[in-house]
Amino acid sequence: MKIVFLGDSLTAGQYGGSFVAEVARLLPDDEIINAGEGGNTIINLMRRLDDVLAMEPDGVFVMIGGNDAISYSQPATRPYYKKAQNIPEGFVSPEQYEQTYRDLLHQLQLNFIQTWVGLAPKEYNPETVAMQKRYNSIAANVAGSLNIPVLDLMAHFNPQNIKDRPPLNLGQINLIGQRLAQGWHDYEAERQREGYTFTFDGLHFTPQAAQEVGKLIANFIKED
Repeated sequence: MKIVFLGDSLTAGQYGGSFVAEVARLLPDDEIINAGEGGNTIINLMRRLDDVLAMEPDGVFVMIGGNDAISYSQPATRPYYKKAQNIPEGFVSPEQYEQTYRDLLHQLQLNFIQTWVGLAPKEYNPETVAMQKRYNSIAANVAGSLNIPVLDLMAHFNPQNIKDRPPLNLGQINLIGQRLAQGWHDYEAERQREGYTFTFDGLHFTPQAAQEVGKLIANFIKED
């Protein structure tokens, strides 16, 4: 079975751990393709859908919404989404997210592609977590209306004590690019220093957490 994983930096796995690599290890008889791109929103995935369809996959695992939720709830990040991701207003509203998500899943179904939806967790601060839950709920409702199986990773990675950190800004987004360019990988020390549980920056999985996510996803796919 050829399975494409479609999503953002969590799927790409270049910054932190790669759950897609773990899925590939656990499902050796399947062809696993990583189609994650850092910074992407649901709008970006829709723009890339033709490239995914051209791969002629048997299945597509979609996990998107982290950047959508950040763009809407953290205004200081909007210049990045407007310039780097070509999002016209610099944010994806809940209404845009719902309609575009529905369009994307519908297109996959029209092409007779088995589809799964993952709901990503977050732990940066209470505001970002609350907004992630809101966007996850939208994705779950859309998928449910189309009878598409949903894996709620927030239910598996749900820290009880989330610190009240300042809003996200361009400095933190630029730091990601700088660290990637420098080959930085001090994930576990950063996680401990900042007091996170499954991420090292409140947003991206540590390698250990990514392995756990990969196991959950591989089992989810096998059981479906």
